Amino acid sequence: MSVTHESRTGGPTLPQERRLVTPIPGPRSRELHERRAATVAAGVSSVLPVYVAAAGGGVLVDVDGNSLIDLASGIAVTSVGNAAPEVVSRVQGQVAAFTHTCFMVAPYEGYVEVCEQLAALTPGDHAKRTALFNSGAEAVENAVKVARSHTGRNAVVVVDHAYHGRTNLTMAMTAKNMPYKQGFGPFAGEVYRAPVSYPFRDGLTGPEAAARAIDLIDKQVGAGNVACIVVEPVLGEGGFIVPAPGYLSALAAYAAANGIVFVADEIQSGMCRTGAWFASEHEGIVPDLVTVAKGVAGGLPLAGVVGRAEIMDSVHRGGLGGTYGGNPVACAAALGAIATMKDLDLNARAREIGDLLTARLRDLAAANPAVGDVRGRGAMVAIEVVQPGTTVPDPAMAARLSAGCHQAGVLTLTCGTYGNVLRFLPPLVAPDHLLHEAMDVLAEVASI
Repeated sequence: MSVTHESRTGGPTLPQERRLVTPIPGPRSRELHERRAATVAAGVSSVLPVYVAAAGGGVLVDVDGNSLIDLASGIAVTSVGNAAPEVVSRVQGQVAAFTHTCFMVAPYEGYVEVCEQLAALTPGDHAKRTALFNSGAEAVENAVKVARSHTGRNAVVVVDHAYHGRTNLTMAMTAKNMPYKQGFGPFAGEVYRAPVSYPFRDGLTGPEAAARAIDLIDKQVGAGNVACIVVEPVLGEGGFIVPAPGYLSALAAYAAANGIVFVADEIQSGMCRTGAWFASEHEGIVPDLVTVAKGVAGGLPLAGVVGRAEIMDSVHRGGLGGTYGGNPVACAAALGAIATMKDLDLNARAREIGDLLTARLRDLAAANPAVGDVRGRGAMVAIEVVQPGTTVPDPAMAARLSAGCHQAGVLTLTCGTYGNVLRFLPPLVAPDHLLHEAMDVLAEVASI
């Protein structure tokens, strides 16, 4: 079921091709970058300073007319494309009707319908409740609030290499210091870090890695003090780490046995990205709470916490919310995005993309000893770059590979605690020929 025609992306039909008409960045992008320097805070960075004029399918077209292959999807956001017809149509209709009332003041059907859809799509057939917010960090922070309210406990357990956001609490929950935490403390307290399963580096089975984590929690925190354990089923910014089988299920079982709320942070891994609606499904996990954002609304800001009714409803009236949370336009976009995911069976498409990318990347690893590991689930795939013959991270080589792809018209992202991971997050509507061409470019850059 290859999606190979750009008309499904909506908006103007864009040729699905890599096309360079100027150096990267081109003169118009450089001009805009100079304007940016005079007005935008220096702390806001960009991976590639090309300024986008149009996007769709698997390409970004910049202001100079260059067409770049998109392997980023706005960090796993535009999974259905940058202007999917159903998203565009529903957003246009909602904007014409009204843009805002605040759900806490005068509610509307779109919010309720999004909550209904998320209850049906998230793992488990138990009664669920949902609250909507603006960003992934907000969703995580509110999941912690809910867990603390439900349990009457304070401690929050997270894992090594985790990323959960940039608010004060979620910075404390995030593992990596630079650039996320440096100079921004002090951070929120009662956050504790346990070791994660990292098969490439620890060599442990999932149950062994879980036993190590549980031992630390018992000894350093005490199960009776823990409100929640928060884990990404596939770690995102930390390096696209897929825990060994049995790790997540053992932690979930430990949480259930000790009255701890198990929270799956599915912000980057959810909404078809891994070939299932949520990555938890690959391990047979039914979390107590699930956080969603990124791909849920086709590019508009929307996030949510979905969870067991008895846990979500433990919060006092008025304790959850926010002025813009569940904005009607964002809800319309989410309903369009979910409809598109169903109509195009983007779970199946994500699995196809994963097979294609993994096969090509394994060929690259066989030819280049700097590629230490190829990993991921579905269309959430990465390579870990190391000094050949070792597991020593090589962030300089990863940066060189990414920069080489950029100059050749392929947008890639790096990640990982050590900065040595190249991650690949193409839109799920990107055609196969673009993905193969992107892998050709990567292989050429890696051979230089």
